[in-house]
Amino acid sequence: MAVPLFDADTPLAPLREEILARVSAVIAAGRFVLGPEVAAFEAELAAFLGVSHAVGVANGTDALAIALRAVGVAPGDDVVVPAFTFYASAEAIAAIGARPVFADVDAATRNLTPETVAAARTENCRAVVAVDLFGLPAPVAEIRAATGLPVIEDAAQALGARCGKRAAGTLGDIATVSFYPSKNLGAFGDGGAVLTDDPALAETVRALRFHGSRDKQTFDLVGYNSRLDELQAAILRVLLPHLAEWSAARRAAAAAYVAAGAGAYVNLPEVPAQLTPAWHLYVVTHPAADALIAALNGAGVGARGYYRRPLHRQPAMAPYVPAGLELPVTDWLAAHNLALPISPVLSAAQAQEVVTALAAAAEPTAGSRATPAGVENPDPAAAVAAGPGGA
Repeated sequence: MAVPLFDADTPLAPLREEILARVSAVIAAGRFVLGPEVAAFEAELAAFLGVSHAVGVANGTDALAIALRAVGVAPGDDVVVPAFTFYASAEAIAAIGARPVFADVDAATRNLTPETVAAARTENCRAVVAVDLFGLPAPVAEIRAATGLPVIEDAAQALGARCGKRAAGTLGDIATVSFYPSKNLGAFGDGGAVLTDDPALAETVRALRFHGSRDKQTFDLVGYNSRLDELQAAILRVLLPHLAEWSAARRAAAAAYVAAGAGAYVNLPEVPAQLTPAWHLYVVTHPAADALIAALNGAGVGARGYYRRPLHRQPAMAPYVPAGLELPVTDWLAAHNLALPISPVLSAAQAQEVVTALAAAAEPTAGSRATPAGVENPDPAAAVAAGPGGA
């Protein structure tokens, strides 16, 4: 039986009638921009996360740009950002005229650390964007304490995760989330939000999302036309009560991989003791990742690599990359990662099917844990079998 990389349809199937009813009610009411559904969703999201303010915006990229400006980042300022993440995390910095400064990440968590931030920081640095990559919270408080800089928590992949008793999205001075359809809490189109406990930051965010105006008459800032859609807010209100359940199911799916023995064939992600991940993606590493992906796909198992060209090697980011910049962990992770199927409905039986496919394709211990620095990529033929039964 094929195991898809994602299964977004099955969790939504029982909710479709309620979603359609909510959408119909919005259409009947005729309020489509910053109406009661957006206000209600903002309040419900804030309560779910335990944060004072949630401000809906048009998408996660706008959320980052608005959050950066709200904390005072201006054109010409430097902002530290991990090089191993989605392009938008750096794009938003450049889009407001600031300079992304690319930092390496921790080999085990794939996130920034105070040490990697310190290694990248410049004298002109004004903030840090810390990404909760793949649904594992970054050490935001530690980075804030070590740097004294505002930290924007990019929690786009981490709704449903926790660091101790605090929810992802509440760990920084300000945080951003995305409701892109593939996210753990996904709308039926684009959407995003900015989260903060600071009322002054929240007021600035609300102004920036509406052309820089607080009263729709006077425009104090050059802002954005970036508002969460009323229809999307209505849909998200149906989905939000299920997020905790879905997040727990994702963790159960990850535990099923461990129980089925996936760690004998690939390097599994590490989770520090105080963290509860949301597993937006379940990303492992292997010395011959692309060959293993091809073998899994051929066996009907969805798998793919992420961020094969990291941010400091993207053409559009070339003006911000100093000559000779070396980020060895980022480069190693970019070349050797692969995502295995994950969803709230991935069963233990499906996890076993994936591990069976791994066993047919990868030599036992071929993915044995190694420090990225200094690791040479072996001949894929030596690490990945030609087919069932080995090479």
